[in-house]
Order: sequence, then structure tokens, then C-alpha cells
Amino acid sequence: MVLTDSTMPDMDGFQLVERIRESADFGTVAVIMATSAGQRGDAARCRSLGIAAYLTKPVRGVELKAVIRATVGRGPDDTQAHPLPGRHTQRERRPSLRILLAEDNPVNRKLAVRLLEKEGHTVVVVDNGRHALEALEGGNIDLVIMDVQMPEMDGYEAAASIRKAEEGTLKHMPILAMTAHAMKGDREKCLAVGMDGYVSKPIRPEDLRQAIEELVPA
Repeated sequence: MVLTDSTMPDMDGFQLVERIRESADFGTVAVIMATSAGQRGDAARCRSLGIAAYLTKPVRGVELKAVIRATVGRGPDDTQAHPLPGRHTQRERRPSLRILLAEDNPVNRKLAVRLLEKEGHTVVVVDNGRHALEALEGGNIDLVIMDVQMPEMDGYEAAASIRKAEEGTLKHMPILAMTAHAMKGDREKCLAVGMDGYVSKPIRPEDLRQAIEELVPA
């Protein structure tokens, strides 16, 4: 088995695997690739090269151990025909969402937009709850990420207004709360006004990704 990084000087990971596949002695070796900056299309390239798994760094120990066990248990033909999905391969199969982000802090807003766009989502940005309600009137939104503390109308008020407008209909807009406090009782307060999920700031990419997957499954 070969564990390689995708980005290296002189010869990158993909070029290395191409050379390996060309070799009669090493062409069937199982390969796991790790990257810190995955690009769309990499998963398809991995499949064409028979790469067993494609992981984004930092790679968790439990994840790497599971991937190695699954990869070692395969024969060469299985590796070629059925590449084992890693986190990035799964991400490419997820739907691209149109997300409404309501956040008044410029720094937090910029970070959240960068994380969401990196996942392939389209982001509509507003700076308070009232503007969020106005943006929702235009439709075509798959998910709302709402900071709970904003001027004019906070996230709690905005979420309650969204749920009130949905009464008597079959509509349910997924709402993910975002708060800087992460204090005991915050989650319960968010759920009480109709929010579906909860992440705390500073935002961790994996927490945000998992929360979105739970609210809008692929």
C-alpha cells in the first residue's frame, strides 16, 4: 500500500500514481491519497487511476485507520473497480446548496462564506434577521444559517417568524443556528424557536459540514 500527498515538488501525487500504474511490478498496489486543498474533479481522477481513497487533511487517526483496514482487505481488482470514498469523494457527490447566511460580523461572515463556497455551495449574505426574511421572500433558498445575535432583528426572532409563516403549509426551511456563546441552554433556546441545528463560533469546518449534512442529506 502507498500513502501519498497530492501536492509535492517535482512530481505530485497524481503523477506518482500514474507512474505506479505504468509499472508491471507495482501497477496493482493500493494507493491512499491525502490533500490539504482538494479540487473538484479530483475524485473522478482518483477513480480513473484506481486510487483506493482520497482524504482531506488534517486526517483523523480513526478515519485513517478505518480506510487502511478497508483498503488492505481488498484485492487489486476491487481497488481498481470500486474506489473507496474518502471525505472529499463523498463531498463531490453531495448537492450544491443555495445557502442564506445571516451574520452581522464582517470577520465571521467572511470566514463562513469561504468555508461554504469551498464546499461548493452558493451563499447569499445578509446582516440581520429582517434582511434574512426579505431574502427568503425571493425563494430559491435551501438552507438558512442564522447568527442568533444581530441588530434590528436577531436570529431567534427571525427563526420564529419563519416558522410562523410556515404554519398551515407543508413547507419547512432548514435553519442552522450560529452562536458565539455555546452556553448551557443555548441549544434548547434555539430549538424552542424552531431552529433545526446548532453550531458554535469560532466555526470549525468539520462541525459546519456535519451540521449541514444532517439538515440537508445528500
